[in-house]
Amino acid sequence: MMRRLLPHPGLTALLVVMWMVMVNDLTVGTLFLGLVVGVAVPIFTAPWWPGRPKVRFLPALAYAGLVLWDIVVANFQVAAIILFKPNRDLRPAWLTIPLELPSPEAITVFAGTISLTPGTVSADVSACGKYLLVHALHAPDPAAEIAKVKARYEARLKEIFP
Repeated sequence: MMRRLLPHPGLTALLVVMWMVMVNDLTVGTLFLGLVVGVAVPIFTAPWWPGRPKVRFLPALAYAGLVLWDIVVANFQVAAIILFKPNRDLRPAWLTIPLELPSPEAITVFAGTISLTPGTVSADVSACGKYLLVHALHAPDPAAEIAKVKARYEARLKEIFP
């Protein structure tokens, strides 16, 4: 019964929060209307999501915190590279990261995380879905960078998307 009423609880929560932010009013009526929208939209769109992956929300929150921290740290690292490292000392590289993630949604989150982190951008997923092509602004040791990205992000995403 609960699964039919809330087919996608994460989307429901996100819609309620976004409704409250967009309306910019914290009243009971606004919250009630946000709950109506937050419950109705997932119920009506559930038939178009037949194979949606299972998502573990507690590890996802920890992952979001980690990514936010990494974005802040990477901004300072990129600023230091741009301001203090001569162009001749830069070692940009194309990294081919082998993927072990179970679903296209997990691969999308992984590629988005890499692109959000300053200094790297994901460029392409191979046709077979087993490799992600990433450009790094400064990667003197490409193998170490690949291992770092896999350990820091991919391992956590495998916990979020079992």
